[in-house]
Amino acid sequence: MAFLADLQELKPGLVIFRRTDVQHRNWYCRVRLPNADRYKTTSLKTSDIETAKERAYDQDSDVRFRLKHEVPLFNRPFSEIAKDYEKYQKARAEAGEISMHRWRVIESHIRTQLNRYVGAMQITLISQDKWKTYPIWRQANGKGRSGGRVSDGTVRDEMQTFRAIMGWAASKNYIKESQVPKGKLPLSKQRREEFTPQEYRKLHTFARSWIKEAKNAQYDWYRNIAYNFVLIMCNTGMRPSEAKNLRWRDVQTKTHRDGQSFIVLNVRGKAKFRSLVAGASVGEYLDRIRKISKAKGPDDAVFTNWKGEPTKTLYYDLIETLLEDSKLLLSSTEKRRSIYCFRHTYATFRLTEGVDVYFLAKQMGTSVQMIESHYGHINPVKNAERILMGLPGWTPIASSTEGIGAQIDSVSPEASSNQSRKHRGRNPSSD
Repeated sequence: MAFLADLQELKPGLVIFRRTDVQHRNWYCRVRLPNADRYKTTSLKTSDIETAKERAYDQDSDVRFRLKHEVPLFNRPFSEIAKDYEKYQKARAEAGEISMHRWRVIESHIRTQLNRYVGAMQITLISQDKWKTYPIWRQANGKGRSGGRVSDGTVRDEMQTFRAIMGWAASKNYIKESQVPKGKLPLSKQRREEFTPQEYRKLHTFARSWIKEAKNAQYDWYRNIAYNFVLIMCNTGMRPSEAKNLRWRDVQTKTHRDGQSFIVLNVRGKAKFRSLVAGASVGEYLDRIRKISKAKGPDDAVFTNWKGEPTKTLYYDLIETLLEDSKLLLSSTEKRRSIYCFRHTYATFRLTEGVDVYFLAKQMGTSVQMIESHYGHINPVKNAERILMGLPGWTPIASSTEGIGAQIDSVSPEASSNQSRKHRGRNPSSD
């Protein structure tokens, strides 16, 4: 290297040198790590060569001791490791492996909370207890969006990022694997932010007029794609990651034994594969997308940008604009909605229709326990006839054309009532 001077090799893998890019004359040593193309460089803090040699041998012995006893060699503050981790996640987002939104969330967790908590600490000193006590510190040093208590879901997400950074540090040998925090994350006690039937009808009605107000062909294309994407997600319960991986070859039309047609989607998440079924209306929404898409081959992505390239964001900014303009971005609990709310809407509507929890869990690729944990508030509605049986004022009706079941007989917008279409529109953002 250009800044090295007076280089002396004391033994294979151990050298001492001075630096030309500093004003002092102190010596440094560099120890090559066994079986690795890496070095540990240390300032010896002396200008005397004999003293420098002794300290260099001491450093070499220390490195070998640490390797033998699995003691981390490099001691860096948490903030530096977190910065490297954030850069890696940004590169993944730019490559389409994760969404840009996910990267922004990670960056925000690090910048606004984690660096305040442990940023200055040497990462080798961060213990399991430090991770476990994060919720206590977080509640004492922050507020939620509404000014009250920080939600359990927010704390959970931040702790997940915290643990991921520690895992990243272990993979780089900055800490031992045993230092990566273990244990369960706090459970979010908040309900999932699904749409009510009335909100869903409002969204559908607004979106149709919103498309008509597009300023040019490209805006019209994006708004049509985003609208049909919403319909597909609300009618299938797919995860965003599964939608991103969906290819045209994964879409099949089947006929039931009673003669009705339905759609089978073979979806893939991060590492899992499964099949789910959807009504024929989903086939219509997919046909609309395929008709205007520039990517129609079997191996092409279903959800693409204007150029026909796989979408990296699943129209996140555009859908956020749609929800904001339709005044549906915030739920009744003032929680900000995201693309994942369409999956929650599907689950809620299906449970309200009386779909068995076991079959719904299989359809959504999750567990019965998760369904019951997050959607337990639906069960009283679903089982109202059984719960109210025998009570004064309740008369069981064998068949009715009104009520919740009739209101949301289908998540399909075709079941929605007609409402006013006088809404303002906003330009879409290209993917």
